[in-house]
Amino acid sequence: FPLRNVPEGAVVTRMAPSPTGFVHLGNLVQGLTSERMAHQSGGVLFLRVEDTDAKREVPGAVEVLIDTLKHYGIAFDEGATKDGDFGIYGPYRQRQRAAIYHVYAKKLVEEGMAYPCFCTEEELSAMREKQEAMKVNFGYYGEFAMWRDRSIEDIQAQLAAGNPWVLRFKSTGSIENQFKFDDLVKGKLTITENDVDHVLLKSDGIPTYHFAHAVDDHLMRTTHVVRGDEWLPTLPFHIQLFKALGFKLPKYVHIGPLMKMDGNSKRKLSKRKDPELALTYYKAEGFPVEAVYEYILTILNSNFEDWRRANPDADLDEFKFSPKKLNPAGSLFDYAKLTDVSKNEIAKMDAQKVYTLVTEWATEFDPDFAQKLKADPDFAKAIFAIGRGGKKPRKDLAIWKEAKVLKPSFVTNASAVTSPGVTTLPLNCFISFYLL
Repeated sequence: FPLRNVPEGAVVTRMAPSPTGFVHLGNLVQGLTSERMAHQSGGVLFLRVEDTDAKREVPGAVEVLIDTLKHYGIAFDEGATKDGDFGIYGPYRQRQRAAIYHVYAKKLVEEGMAYPCFCTEEELSAMREKQEAMKVNFGYYGEFAMWRDRSIEDIQAQLAAGNPWVLRFKSTGSIENQFKFDDLVKGKLTITENDVDHVLLKSDGIPTYHFAHAVDDHLMRTTHVVRGDEWLPTLPFHIQLFKALGFKLPKYVHIGPLMKMDGNSKRKLSKRKDPELALTYYKAEGFPVEAVYEYILTILNSNFEDWRRANPDADLDEFKFSPKKLNPAGSLFDYAKLTDVSKNEIAKMDAQKVYTLVTEWATEFDPDFAQKLKADPDFAKAIFAIGRGGKKPRKDLAIWKEAKVLKPSFVTNASAVTSPGVTTLPLNCFISFYLL
């Protein structure tokens, strides 16, 4: 795992999702943030699959994840693919890296910074009940760390008996101590030290996320970690773990949650309540990738809209994205605004592109409509061409699903449309083309 040959100041970062089968808007937010930071700096973006939690893994989820991110234009330079791995820093699936983690686990044991714990589920439950009765913090620490200072004889006896065990980190922190930390989004934070002896290796020898990500980010030469701010409570342990392993700590970019208005108050987008959280929703509805991408930039960087107004035809790559422009408290998701952005994006497209994208969408989600579009491409393109171009192009379409039913009021400058080999047709006739 050599040092990377990248320009000075280049960002090396990753997307590291779990294969749970649900790819959500937050994945795209994190992915776009990572992609912009990496590629605008001449760095590297790679995909690592964090599959250490086998109980949560859904068959085929990795393939769904890769296809979905590809659909939304997140281009990886290396990492996991549907056909294996691409890149010299692999494997890029954590369950295939167990032997690597064991090397560092042994190092921590040898240095007195990790130890085996043979606690049963019953003992851990009793410990939690005691902590609840005492009204103290939950966790395996201090007087509750039953195996922290056990003799080598006790440990050997348990091993000889074949009893299962986990490997725990031997924390030297105290909740009485605090320190300052700079996050690229949250700014200066006051952090309380970690005093919990967290699990590093589970009983099957597979690492926890905490241990695995530290080893992987070091060996893969990650310079920046982009993740949701729900991981902030684990930051004290991660900082402690990097230090114990002798690794340079990457810079952290903790992104706030996506929220929506619910009555007069804000709440986080919910998998259970909000279908728009799933990325598959936007594809099924027929939002162009360009529209979703453009909209995400408007909620990530507060200066993007001003830049777009000043550069209406510029490529998105020309916009200088900055993690420091992210809202520390999170971003408000506005479906109506997304719809407006989508209308503007579709209005820029010519008839050929609209036809191609509508047909691609219909082939997957409305085969009958797709068949009609393919039956007479020239006729369909002629319809889509009405009102396009000029200073005030038509803005009737926000999603491809709406292309199936066009209303007469959408067409203001034409009352007929022609197709090669077809006589001139009145407006109400070509509208019925979509309704048949």
